[in-house]
Amino acid sequence: MMYQVKITAIRKADYKDLQAKYENPIQHACDINEGDTWTSTDGKKPEGMCESAWESMRWFVEELAAGRGNFYDGWMQNPYSALISCNDGFRPVSFLLERG
Repeated sequence: MMYQVKITAIRKADYKDLQAKYENPIQHACDINEGDTWTSTDGKKPEGMCESAWESMRWFVEELAAGRGNFYDGWMQNPYSALISCNDGFRPVSFLLERG
């Protein structure tokens, strides 16, 4: 049995000092906003999910979808969840993953 996994963007940081010091100017930054949600079915990337964010969370989503959890022996209060951040060091987004 495969479970759905709810993905919620719960926090988005914006490190303007690091952007000014290290980042080349870019035309398009992250479109994700706090409160945005997606549903992964069968452990697959939801439509509209940022590719970079997905690569940061894919393993956890696949594990939760397969019915597994309890990552790192009790890391999360809810053993069928995970809190994962994307790998953008300038504007990281934290995502709550919850097995349905």
